[in-house]
Amino acid sequence: MKLFDNMRLIIRGIFNNQKLLFVLCVIALSLPNVCLFFTERMSLLARVCNVVLPMGAYWRIMTLSRKPGKAFLWLFPLVFLAAFQIVLLSLFGNSVIAVDMYLNLVTTNPTEACELLSNIYLSVVFVVVVYVPLVLWSMFSLRKEAVDEGFIRTNRKWANRCLLMGIVSLVGNYVFYKDYEFKVDLYPVNVMYNAVLAVERNAKSMNYHITSRDFTFNAENKRASNEPEVYVLVIGETARAANLGIYGYERNTTPLMEKLRGLVVFNDVFTQSNTTHKSVPMLLSAVSADNFNDIYKQKSVITAFKEAGYSTAYFSNQRRNHSLIDFFGEEADVTEFIKDSLPVDANVYDAELLGRLKRFLATDTAAKRFVVLHTYGSHFNYRERYPADKAYYKPDMYTSASQDNRATLINAYDNTIRATDEFLNSVVCVVDAECVPSAVVYVSDHGEDIYDDDGKHFLHASPIPSYNQLRVPLLVWTSQSYDTLYPSKRECMLKNADKKIVTGLVVFHTLLDLADISTFYKKDHCALSNKNYESLENRTYLNDHNKPVPVKLLLR
Repeated sequence: MKLFDNMRLIIRGIFNNQKLLFVLCVIALSLPNVCLFFTERMSLLARVCNVVLPMGAYWRIMTLSRKPGKAFLWLFPLVFLAAFQIVLLSLFGNSVIAVDMYLNLVTTNPTEACELLSNIYLSVVFVVVVYVPLVLWSMFSLRKEAVDEGFIRTNRKWANRCLLMGIVSLVGNYVFYKDYEFKVDLYPVNVMYNAVLAVERNAKSMNYHITSRDFTFNAENKRASNEPEVYVLVIGETARAANLGIYGYERNTTPLMEKLRGLVVFNDVFTQSNTTHKSVPMLLSAVSADNFNDIYKQKSVITAFKEAGYSTAYFSNQRRNHSLIDFFGEEADVTEFIKDSLPVDANVYDAELLGRLKRFLATDTAAKRFVVLHTYGSHFNYRERYPADKAYYKPDMYTSASQDNRATLINAYDNTIRATDEFLNSVVCVVDAECVPSAVVYVSDHGEDIYDDDGKHFLHASPIPSYNQLRVPLLVWTSQSYDTLYPSKRECMLKNADKKIVTGLVVFHTLLDLADISTFYKKDHCALSNKNYESLENRTYLNDHNKPVPVKLLLR
């Protein structure tokens, strides 16, 4: 009993210690800056500035009140950003909270978020243990006696010195390093700047219907209007080329695709974004990384097919997220997000899309039809993407996402690829049964990291993408009747199969070229089925600020 009383007195003494609270608050606020010192690719002077200048600012603000808890609560937005930043560093290993990460917060459904958080619980627990007690302690301390004025004066002097050193280092960065930029390189200024950009970009998306209202492709079909044809675009999710057997992977994860007659495999393909909300709109539009801001003024390939006389459908196994993906999908004659009427935690396999495809092809009376199938593919949590009886590689169950569980994660991920293989084979069978000239195009939006190489990186959407996040599969299947009528299209694709490709630049143009649809926006040199296709020696990637960046600079 006496021991318990002593412990209670010690704890009470700690919580009454306002000076200790002051010191811990400054340390907690500075923690992301210290972490970024070790993770960021920048000069030593820039990294020193990234610690000293913000720490001086935090320190100085903390001296504005004799009650440290009050000053810390004033800085609560920075506390939230600090927690967010540390969790992201545990996931991606480097860089700050990006524009796309803010947008992912509003375009990711709650189920996805819970799946992720439940599997990175160690980093979540860490920030909870560090920041939540400090917030509660600060609230508790508001009723306690303030620290003495002498303590505040002393700390104000040291804070001013720290702040001055930070300002000197900032000036030094601008003098010696021309590429240094305050709003981009200094945390937390950069994450605040990114938040503003995210709000602006989200506003543009919300105004899409207005800014694109009068847009038209003036598309025309050069083939006879009564000539039956079927084209299907299958958009994969988080499939990286490295884990497909058809791309040389040691495991036979694509046994059915490897037997498909008429399949062309494009071997050197990169996505232009490692985020779904940017990659998919580029796949569906004439816009690429080089002119991405035009996307708010243009419509999708679905509208181009409609203008050319096609009956169109869009079926998605992803939830609506009020992004351009939704708006493009709604351009179709028939649009269905198959999870719309289901509970938020409903788990639906991609195979459910097959029924929608069959029904549309069976009931739609138009001669020409174009269908987009947006899958859930290999999105984390991998184990939820396929039925238990389809678990080919075992064990595939794990307790958390970590380097130690990589073998199990890979098993589960490879099972998702086998599920995609079965799904694509079924799509081809359904389309081929129509017995008309037809084509199926499959492309993944982006790839994935699964603790590869250095063992630090997991998932996708990191501010600096990796090779495995960028390299994706791109496959085109054509029916025998299509190859008979248009043999040059297949010949061109086979000729271009080993050339350098970026998906954001070729998918739109290849679809229109396969169907012989003409429009001012179609570029023959971007169509893989066209003899004029030009290999992209200098491929670009759309960075977080929507600027095209050479891929070779990212992967050096």
